[in-house]
Amino acid sequence: MALRFTPSPNPTLGVEIELGLINQETGELAMDVPAMLEKRPPEWEDSIKPEFMRSYLEFNTGVCNTVEDVRRDLSEKLEWGYDLANSMGNTFLWSGTHPISHWKDQLLTDDARYQWLMDTMQFVARRLVVFGLHVHVGVDSGDKAIQMCDRLLRHLPVLLALSSNSPHWCNRNTGLHSYRSKVMESLPTAGLPENMRNWSEYNWLIDHLIATDFIHSPREIWWDVRPVARFGTVEIRVMDTPISMEHMLGLVALTQCIVSGLSTEIDKGMYLVDCHPMIARQNKWHASRYGLEATLADPDTMLAISAKQQARMLVDLCKPVAEKLDCSKELSYIERIIEHGTGSTIQRRVCEQNNGDMKKVVDATLAATGNPWEQVATTS
Repeated sequence: MALRFTPSPNPTLGVEIELGLINQETGELAMDVPAMLEKRPPEWEDSIKPEFMRSYLEFNTGVCNTVEDVRRDLSEKLEWGYDLANSMGNTFLWSGTHPISHWKDQLLTDDARYQWLMDTMQFVARRLVVFGLHVHVGVDSGDKAIQMCDRLLRHLPVLLALSSNSPHWCNRNTGLHSYRSKVMESLPTAGLPENMRNWSEYNWLIDHLIATDFIHSPREIWWDVRPVARFGTVEIRVMDTPISMEHMLGLVALTQCIVSGLSTEIDKGMYLVDCHPMIARQNKWHASRYGLEATLADPDTMLAISAKQQARMLVDLCKPVAEKLDCSKELSYIERIIEHGTGSTIQRRVCEQNNGDMKKVVDATLAATGNPWEQVATTS
């Protein structure tokens, strides 16, 4: 049965952020998510959700028109979550991986779909103790959503570099700025999206994968960017959970501007030179390895430029779009990330200064995050 794409006439936003629940005293991941969900307000059943393991939680917004709407929506839910977690001796870690806790010690969430995924993928799924930021942006047709997946290839490595916040894994320095991206790529349907011509081809592909029992639904397509028919969006999934609300809002603003700008150019019939898939893979690897210190290949000139330079060029392109979308303030947060570094910059520096003491890394990450619903107000 063909998927029907529900068109979104405007570049609306929906944001999902995965946060690790940790014990305040030990800094280790805590298994108390099921107990928290028992106290979840009924009206937030679709907004605060369990994840694959019992030690992390997903906070979702409703449909938002602006980045400020995202901030207001998430702030209310996060404040509730932090208050409840604190009453249990816990808090949340804004990071793409947990620096200390081992994946083998985590417990699977009691859910039939998650059990099927574990049975199907075995050891590969067992390691999925990673946390990401997912941003949905509305588009007005399925064909456009497919075009977006192709045209966003050139921008995904920059978004990964700007969000990089997972340098440690199982009490070790991985040498990467985003180890989460490598864990995700171990999944059979993850990584950069496949090249497709239109919505019909996407439908054919999904039908084939379901008919051959490779997946159960389109939800098992974990590409770095994917179309979502029921929401009428493209969902950008390449980013680590950033270290703060400010970083998150900057990334959301940048993502909304990129998609909105590309949508306008598609409507005008403008031809965009495609990014060769191998160049996208090369750039993504450099972004995961070096973060904002990476050197990326410019998809147009094929010349090597720094990730910081490419990020600044992208922000400049997005500034006129940001004015129309009323997110110029939030887009300016990207410049602060470029100047001061990402979460991985902080984590790696603290690790080096403290002879590999990962508890100090956890403490520094918590300090950089602060109270997310207050942080932007105090730094704006």
